Formats: sequence, structure tokens, C-alpha cells
Amino acid sequence: MGKDVIIACDFSSREAALTFLDRFSGETRKPYVKIGMELFYGAGPEIVREIKRREHKIFLDLKLCDIPNTVKKSMSVLRDLDVDMTNLHAFGTIEMMKAAVEGLTRPDGTRPLLVAVTQLTSTSEQRMRDELLIDKALPYVVMHYAGNAQAAGLDGVVCSPLESPVVHEGCGAGFLTVTPGVRFADGAVGDQVRVTTPARARALGSDYIVVGRPITAADDPVAAYRRCLEEFVG
Repeated sequence: MGKDVIIACDFSSREAALTFLDRFSGETRKPYVKIGMELFYGAGPEIVREIKRREHKIFLDLKLCDIPNTVKKSMSVLRDLDVDMTNLHAFGTIEMMKAAVEGLTRPDGTRPLLVAVTQLTSTSEQRMRDELLIDKALPYVVMHYAGNAQAAGLDGVVCSPLESPVVHEGCGAGFLTVTPGVRFADGAVGDQVRVTTPARARALGSDYIVVGRPITAADDPVAAYRRCLEEFVG
């Protein structure tokens, strides 16, 4: 499985998302698209089907976290949207993650990739200690959550690119790291804390980078996307 750049289409309406994606109609490599809570709640499940019909791969980023039975039933609904990847929160326990895998698996045995969010890239170690009362070092927490996700049968985790090396060291090179918190060297950090550049993410071993505002808010989003591909994929 090769490396790829996932564009975070964090728009609040169907029209805004599709207008943005129209810019890429001439690209030979259709961008991998992340549909998060804002777009999914604003436009509904049909936006997933519509973007899929445009031949984009889709990462459905809803970060489920609930009791195991609720997550299992929710995943059984999401599996019919034909997305390529989806996620949940790792702190929901191994039992919840196992239930998610069961619910996401279709009768023929196939399923989308399933990854677990470890710690949001907007969370610093200080905030994790002060507000979440987790007093372990952040890389240790990420590694522990990754181990739980692997034990539950997931395909990888969402983490900072800075944590990709420790995840691959502990869980193996085939265990995916999907990494937001990516900014160009000459760009603004925004509300992210644990960030790095596309080139640095590649060097650290990220399998996917998720890039939002550096592309979606760029004067020329297509040029920004191509720059990400060049720096991350080569």
C-alpha cells in the first residue's frame, strides 16, 4: 500500500465541497478525500456517495466512541457507504474496537480500513496531564493505544507524524499511521500543536498525511495539493 495525501474537506455544505473538488477534475490522480463531522452532518450520507461516484477514495472521519453495541451497530450502517477508511477513538477500549471491526465487516468478509485515534494533534502533553489526568508521557500513551488497536484487529492509528516511528517500532511497519498535523514549512500552524512538514512526515514513516487548510485555504489548492504529493510521495 503506497503513501498518499488525504485532503480534509472540512466544509459545511454539499455545494462548497463539490465546488472545491471541481478544481481537481483535470488531475490524473484523484485526491483521497476526508469527510469529517462538519460535512457529514451538514450534507448527510449522500455526500459520501456523491464524492465516491466522482472516483475519489474516502476517509470517513467520524471518530466513533460509545458502548460496544452502539458502535457495532453504527459501523454496520457505515459499511454500506463504500468508504475506503473510517475511524473511532482508541480510548473506547479494546472491547469497543473489536465490536467496531465486527460491525464494519460485510457478509462477504470485506471491510474498509479501520484506524483508531490515539491523541488529537491539538493536544499537548501538558494539556493531556492537566485536563485529561493522563500522567504518562505522550509517546507512551500513543504507543499503548496503538497496541490496543492492533490487539483489537484494527489496521492502524491516527497520530502525529512525530509518533509514527514509535508506532511502527511497536506494531510493525505494516500497521498504518494516518497523520494529521501537517503544515508546509512556510505555513501557519493554526490550532495544531504536534505538527511537521510533508517531507518530514515522509522521513518519519507516515503512511498517509491528512492536510486541510494548507490546501483548502490556499490561493491555488491544486498547486498546494501537488506540492504535498511531491514532498510526501515523491
